[in-house]
Amino acid sequence: MTGAAVVVGEGVGGGGGVLAPLRHGAFRALAAGRILMFLGSGLASVALAFAVLDVTGSLAAVGLVVGARSVANIALLLLGGVIADRVSRSLVLRGGCAAAAASQVLLALALLSGFATLPLMMLLAVLNGAAGAVNLPAASALVPQTVPRPLLRPANAVVRVGTHGGMFVGMSAGGVLAGVAGSGWAIAASGALFAAAGLSFLALRIPATAPAGGGGDVLRDLREGWTEFTARSWVWIIVLAFMVVNASWSATTAVLGPAIADGSFGRTAWGLLMAVNSAGLLVGGVTAARWQPRRALLFGTGLVLLQTVPLFALAGPSPLPLLFAAMFLAGVAVEQFSVAWEVSVQENIPAEKLSRVYSYDALGSFVAMPVGQVAVAPLAASVGPGTAIVLLACLTLTAVLAALCAPSVRALRRR
Repeated sequence: MTGAAVVVGEGVGGGGGVLAPLRHGAFRALAAGRILMFLGSGLASVALAFAVLDVTGSLAAVGLVVGARSVANIALLLLGGVIADRVSRSLVLRGGCAAAAASQVLLALALLSGFATLPLMMLLAVLNGAAGAVNLPAASALVPQTVPRPLLRPANAVVRVGTHGGMFVGMSAGGVLAGVAGSGWAIAASGALFAAAGLSFLALRIPATAPAGGGGDVLRDLREGWTEFTARSWVWIIVLAFMVVNASWSATTAVLGPAIADGSFGRTAWGLLMAVNSAGLLVGGVTAARWQPRRALLFGTGLVLLQTVPLFALAGPSPLPLLFAAMFLAGVAVEQFSVAWEVSVQENIPAEKLSRVYSYDALGSFVAMPVGQVAVAPLAASVGPGTAIVLLACLTLTAVLAALCAPSVRALRRR
């Protein structure tokens, strides 16, 4: 049989239901730390914009500070993967959280004392971005070291549901704190959350992985990671496809969608649509924890075709109930794919090279999103926002269907 949806999947491996991974102390520490990190990141992402506006009053300055963090994060991702494969990943996470906490506390002190300047805020944003570049591949690669293999699927789902919820709550809290107590205290709260995440990682006791083996030769380590990344065609095929998917989605939700909302159903409805999409992500994660077919990667990749439904609906005009339903289903579908992808990578990539493969994966995603956001504006100016979204939806369809045609994607099964 070739259809993934008709292959019956097992229940949660190892017994005990969706929350079975939480019986393992190392996983509890990892999950708690990651949720606290995302709480801090969500809070900081909102509070930082208000902080820059408080100091400079300039929207362009907000772009410079946020951009400085993004550039540092992207530029150091591959090095972060090398570091996380060379030394204890739990130690990497503690150091990364300490650096992130320090950057936020210093920024808060500068804001509260009246000494904050644009260059200082950019410098601290670079430090925070560097910490994130180290933390991301280390945190993703640690899941297989904290639970038995049969629990990888529910473990990844629990982490993803928790981090989505943490980011959502953090962003909401950031706006409230910045409005009630001021941006300086909101930034201080994010620093406290990063520090709490580091304390949680102190309880993360796991066997050390074998070192990368490159000694001081970072370039050799990067080449080994690239070789591992390209050795399995399903890995790079999916990453290439999702460079297109991520670029199209971010261009729509960050640029075109708000513009269309302003001219039709309004900003409040757009905010609610984003919240409904987040709710779909949470439901998709819970569903994936309970069941996925044996060919989970094929099944999840196919479901991503549903992400084009809200794109076509936005190009509409379409009634709001249809848009809400489409956004919710897109969230469910994408999270089904995300859990399948995490498990597929963790089951098939050697543990000692896993962080570097994750760093190449993340680099593809992070580079694609700003490219899409920048490129879509002149496209929309040329053909109109509605037509531009239709073109993005067609690009998504083409990329996903091409990935589905790859034999290695169709054949991969969960273990």
